Amino acid sequence: MKILLFGKDGQVGWELRRSLAPLGEIVALDSGSRKFCGDFTRLDGIADTVRAVAPDVIVNAAAYTAVDKAESEPEQVRIINALAPAVLAREAGRLGAWLIHYSTDYVFDGSGSAPRVETDPTNPLNVYGITKLEAEQAILTSDCNHFIFRTSWVFAARGSNFAKAMLRLAQQRDSLNVIDDQIGAPTGAELLADITAHAIWISRRRQDISGLYHLAAAGETSWYGYANFVLNFARQKGVKLTVAPENVFPVTSSEFLSAARRPKNSRLDTGKLQGIFDLSLPSWETGVARMLTEILEKPL
Repeated sequence: MKILLFGKDGQVGWELRRSLAPLGEIVALDSGSRKFCGDFTRLDGIADTVRAVAPDVIVNAAAYTAVDKAESEPEQVRIINALAPAVLAREAGRLGAWLIHYSTDYVFDGSGSAPRVETDPTNPLNVYGITKLEAEQAILTSDCNHFIFRTSWVFAARGSNFAKAMLRLAQQRDSLNVIDDQIGAPTGAELLADITAHAIWISRRRQDISGLYHLAAAGETSWYGYANFVLNFARQKGVKLTVAPENVFPVTSSEFLSAARRPKNSRLDTGKLQGIFDLSLPSWETGVARMLTEILEKPL
C-alpha cells in the first residue's frame, strides 16, 4: 500500500508518520517539500503531486488552524482549508484512492448542551469553521471513498498547546482566569493517528464504511476543568507553580476578547465511530496525563 501524507510535521501529521508506517510505503510532505509539492496554496501543484505519486490512500493532516488570524485572511484560509481538500477529493476519485480528512466541531454553532451527531445541522461561527465545512461538503459530494473525522480540542506533546500554556503561566503569575462556559473533550493527536491507521486497515476489506465520523476522546470538560487537571497533575509530579489552586478562577467567554467566535458546546457523539469500527475510546484525562508525563520530562 502506498500512502500520501500531507502536513507531515503538524501535531497530527507527526503522529501519523508513526501510526501509518506498518501499513506500507509513506510519502510524507509539508509545505516546504521539494521533490513533490505539499504547499496547499498551490492547487495545481497538489494535483500534480497526487498524480505523480499515485497513492492508494491520501491522508490530509494539513490545515490553516490559527482561528483568530483566519478572520483577517479569509481568502488564504479558504484555499488551504477548502479548495485544496476539494482537489484531493477530485484526484482521489480519479485514482480510486481513499481520502482521509480531519474536520472540526467548529462546523457547529455550539448551541444547546447535547452531543452533536454527524447528521445534525451545521452552522459555523467563524472563517475557520466555514472553510472546514466547505471541505467536508466537497469531499462528501465527490466520487472518492473517504473518511472525514470531525474532532475537537486537539493536543500533542509536540508543539504548542493549551496545557503547556497553562503550565507556563502558572509559573509566572499569582492568578489565572480560564474560560468555563465552553465544553468539549481534549483529544490527543496520538489517538487520532491510531484510529486513522485502524480505519485504513479495515477499509481494505470494507468500502461500505466510507463517510463522516465524529472522533473525540470520551468524557467532557471546560477549559477551566482542563486547566485544573493539568495544574493538579503537575503539582503531584513535584512541579513548582506560583499560582495557588484557589487562585485559578472560572470566567465566561465574554470576558475574553477574540477575533473569532467559538462554540460553547463542542460535545461530539462518537457512537457511530465506535459501532462501525468496534472501538472503545479512552477518556480525555488518560490522553492528557500521558502527554503531561512526556512534556514534564523536558523544560517548558
